[in-house]
Amino acid sequence: MEIDRRALFKSLGGAAAVALMTPDQKADALEHYMEEQLNASADEPEYPTVADLAARNEDLTRPARNGAGFLFRQGRDGKLRKIAPMPAKPSLEDFFEYRFAPANHVLQSANRALTTGMDEEIILACLLHDVVLNLIRPDHGWWGAQLVEPYVPEKTTFAIRYHQCLRFFPDTEYGYEYPESYFRSFGEDYVPEPYLQKTHEWVKNHKWYKYPRLVTVNDLYSFDRNAKVSIDPFREIIARHFKQPEEGLGWDDSPSAHMWRTLIWPDRRL
Repeated sequence: MEIDRRALFKSLGGAAAVALMTPDQKADALEHYMEEQLNASADEPEYPTVADLAARNEDLTRPARNGAGFLFRQGRDGKLRKIAPMPAKPSLEDFFEYRFAPANHVLQSANRALTTGMDEEIILACLLHDVVLNLIRPDHGWWGAQLVEPYVPEKTTFAIRYHQCLRFFPDTEYGYEYPESYFRSFGEDYVPEPYLQKTHEWVKNHKWYKYPRLVTVNDLYSFDRNAKVSIDPFREIIARHFKQPEEGLGWDDSPSAHMWRTLIWPDRRL
């Protein structure tokens, strides 16, 4: 069957939704699309239920569990990504070059925040909000905040910590909609867990609510595969707001130094 790529992307909610999918989810989505085209009967997209996704997780032939970070997973070609050694005293920019690359999404997100005139602390949050996905995926807002907390302003940490939770909750005032891709990732009948609901209520009433909410907005609309991005526009912001340790990230004995070392050595056995 010949696949109309544009029609396929449109049926899944656009390139932004597709970019959020794992390889398994993309394969499932393609299979669903082909079935729909053969049957020519489905006007509404078909989404899995929470039970359907739980059943798929019982497949122990998967190349990695869903929560594994990008550095620990096989790519679509069934191979691990090749990585280069890190410098002896790695900087944040070194991690962008050797561990986070191509980092297209977060660079787009930060660029959107930059061009719309947002505070530098929020631009930095947009630049860093998803980099921890190379290490781990579940609760990546909390993990990501812990990763960078010793080095960035408090507002940046707050924005990163809670952006993930807020993604599950629409906010029309800010123009943020529930991502259609989540119907496939979590199930059409998914209800956010109580801890997410509780966190959302608390953050919504916090004086800094707008900061993680702005990250979600820049997060949702930063998946243009054709965008040309670079870390160059953010070098001065990083210099002003990221406390680069003289010893290098991973060697400064901060509370999150071990997380940076894991990114440096993802092949260590212990």
